[in-house]
Amino acid sequence: MEIIKGIDNYLHKFPTAVTVGKFDGIHLGHEALVSLITSQAGLKSVMVTFGKSPKKVLFDPDMKYIITEEERNIILEKNGVDVLLVLDFDEVLMHQPPEDFIQMLSDRINMRYLAVGSDFTFGYKGAGNADLLRKLSDSAGFELNVIDKVQDDGRDISSTRIRELISQGNVGEAGKLLGHPYIIAGPVVHGRHLGTGMGIPTINLRPAANKLLPPFGVYITTVEIEGRVYHGITNVGNNPTVSDDNPITIETNILDATGNLYEERATVIFHEYLRPEKKFDSLDDLTTEIRRNISQARDYFNHHSS
Repeated sequence: MEIIKGIDNYLHKFPTAVTVGKFDGIHLGHEALVSLITSQAGLKSVMVTFGKSPKKVLFDPDMKYIITEEERNIILEKNGVDVLLVLDFDEVLMHQPPEDFIQMLSDRINMRYLAVGSDFTFGYKGAGNADLLRKLSDSAGFELNVIDKVQDDGRDISSTRIRELISQGNVGEAGKLLGHPYIIAGPVVHGRHLGTGMGIPTINLRPAANKLLPPFGVYITTVEIEGRVYHGITNVGNNPTVSDDNPITIETNILDATGNLYEERATVIFHEYLRPEKKFDSLDDLTTEIRRNISQARDYFNHHSS
């Protein structure tokens, strides 16, 4: 997948199938749009998104993201998108009339097909909608496909609903609505190596400041590192048993891991919540609990591999 930042850096001339949105989470509704644009014969698929979410810029500057930019790219690469075009949500774009925005896509990226959700809005103050798109599609010469919101259990799948599930620690249900597991990706960093001293080797990730995290606690996870896949358990939190002033880390015990895993990037894939993080009376008590959690994880993977 090619990543292009800024419309001025988009130099291709090939005809394209396009979808547009902030795509927070890349959930099942978004994946339906991706499937449409990647299946258009003779057209390259282009996903148009924004460097900062319009919602974050306009309404909620402290908003956390379900997926970071790096995580979004990992997911889209697997979904077969040809080009990810990232636009700056700046003053010019913010005040652009909806007709001009669509004309820009038609002219600059040779848009021949556009797929959006029924609630899609665009242009200054969100003045553009599906009805306007239907009118513009004739004059601008592109095929339009407006799809209804994807539902689960009679309810619309939305980023808001998924955020609630993650904030409750219900990573399994969040993954179901996302269409892929909730993940945390990033570089492996050095921790205190206490796990290694206890005979329980760990890797640590430092989450991005704008990443939406589940509640502090222990989760059953899978870890992907440089194409290799490991089972594990992951503690999200700040290790209160060790110290009171630790930064938040994503600390994963990798079951049956071998070799040096530092200085590489990892993706931690969350499957199930086990227990809240708590402060133990001693490192021995912590070690005993970790070993119990490892046993729970092995049972989980044995059950789910069959």
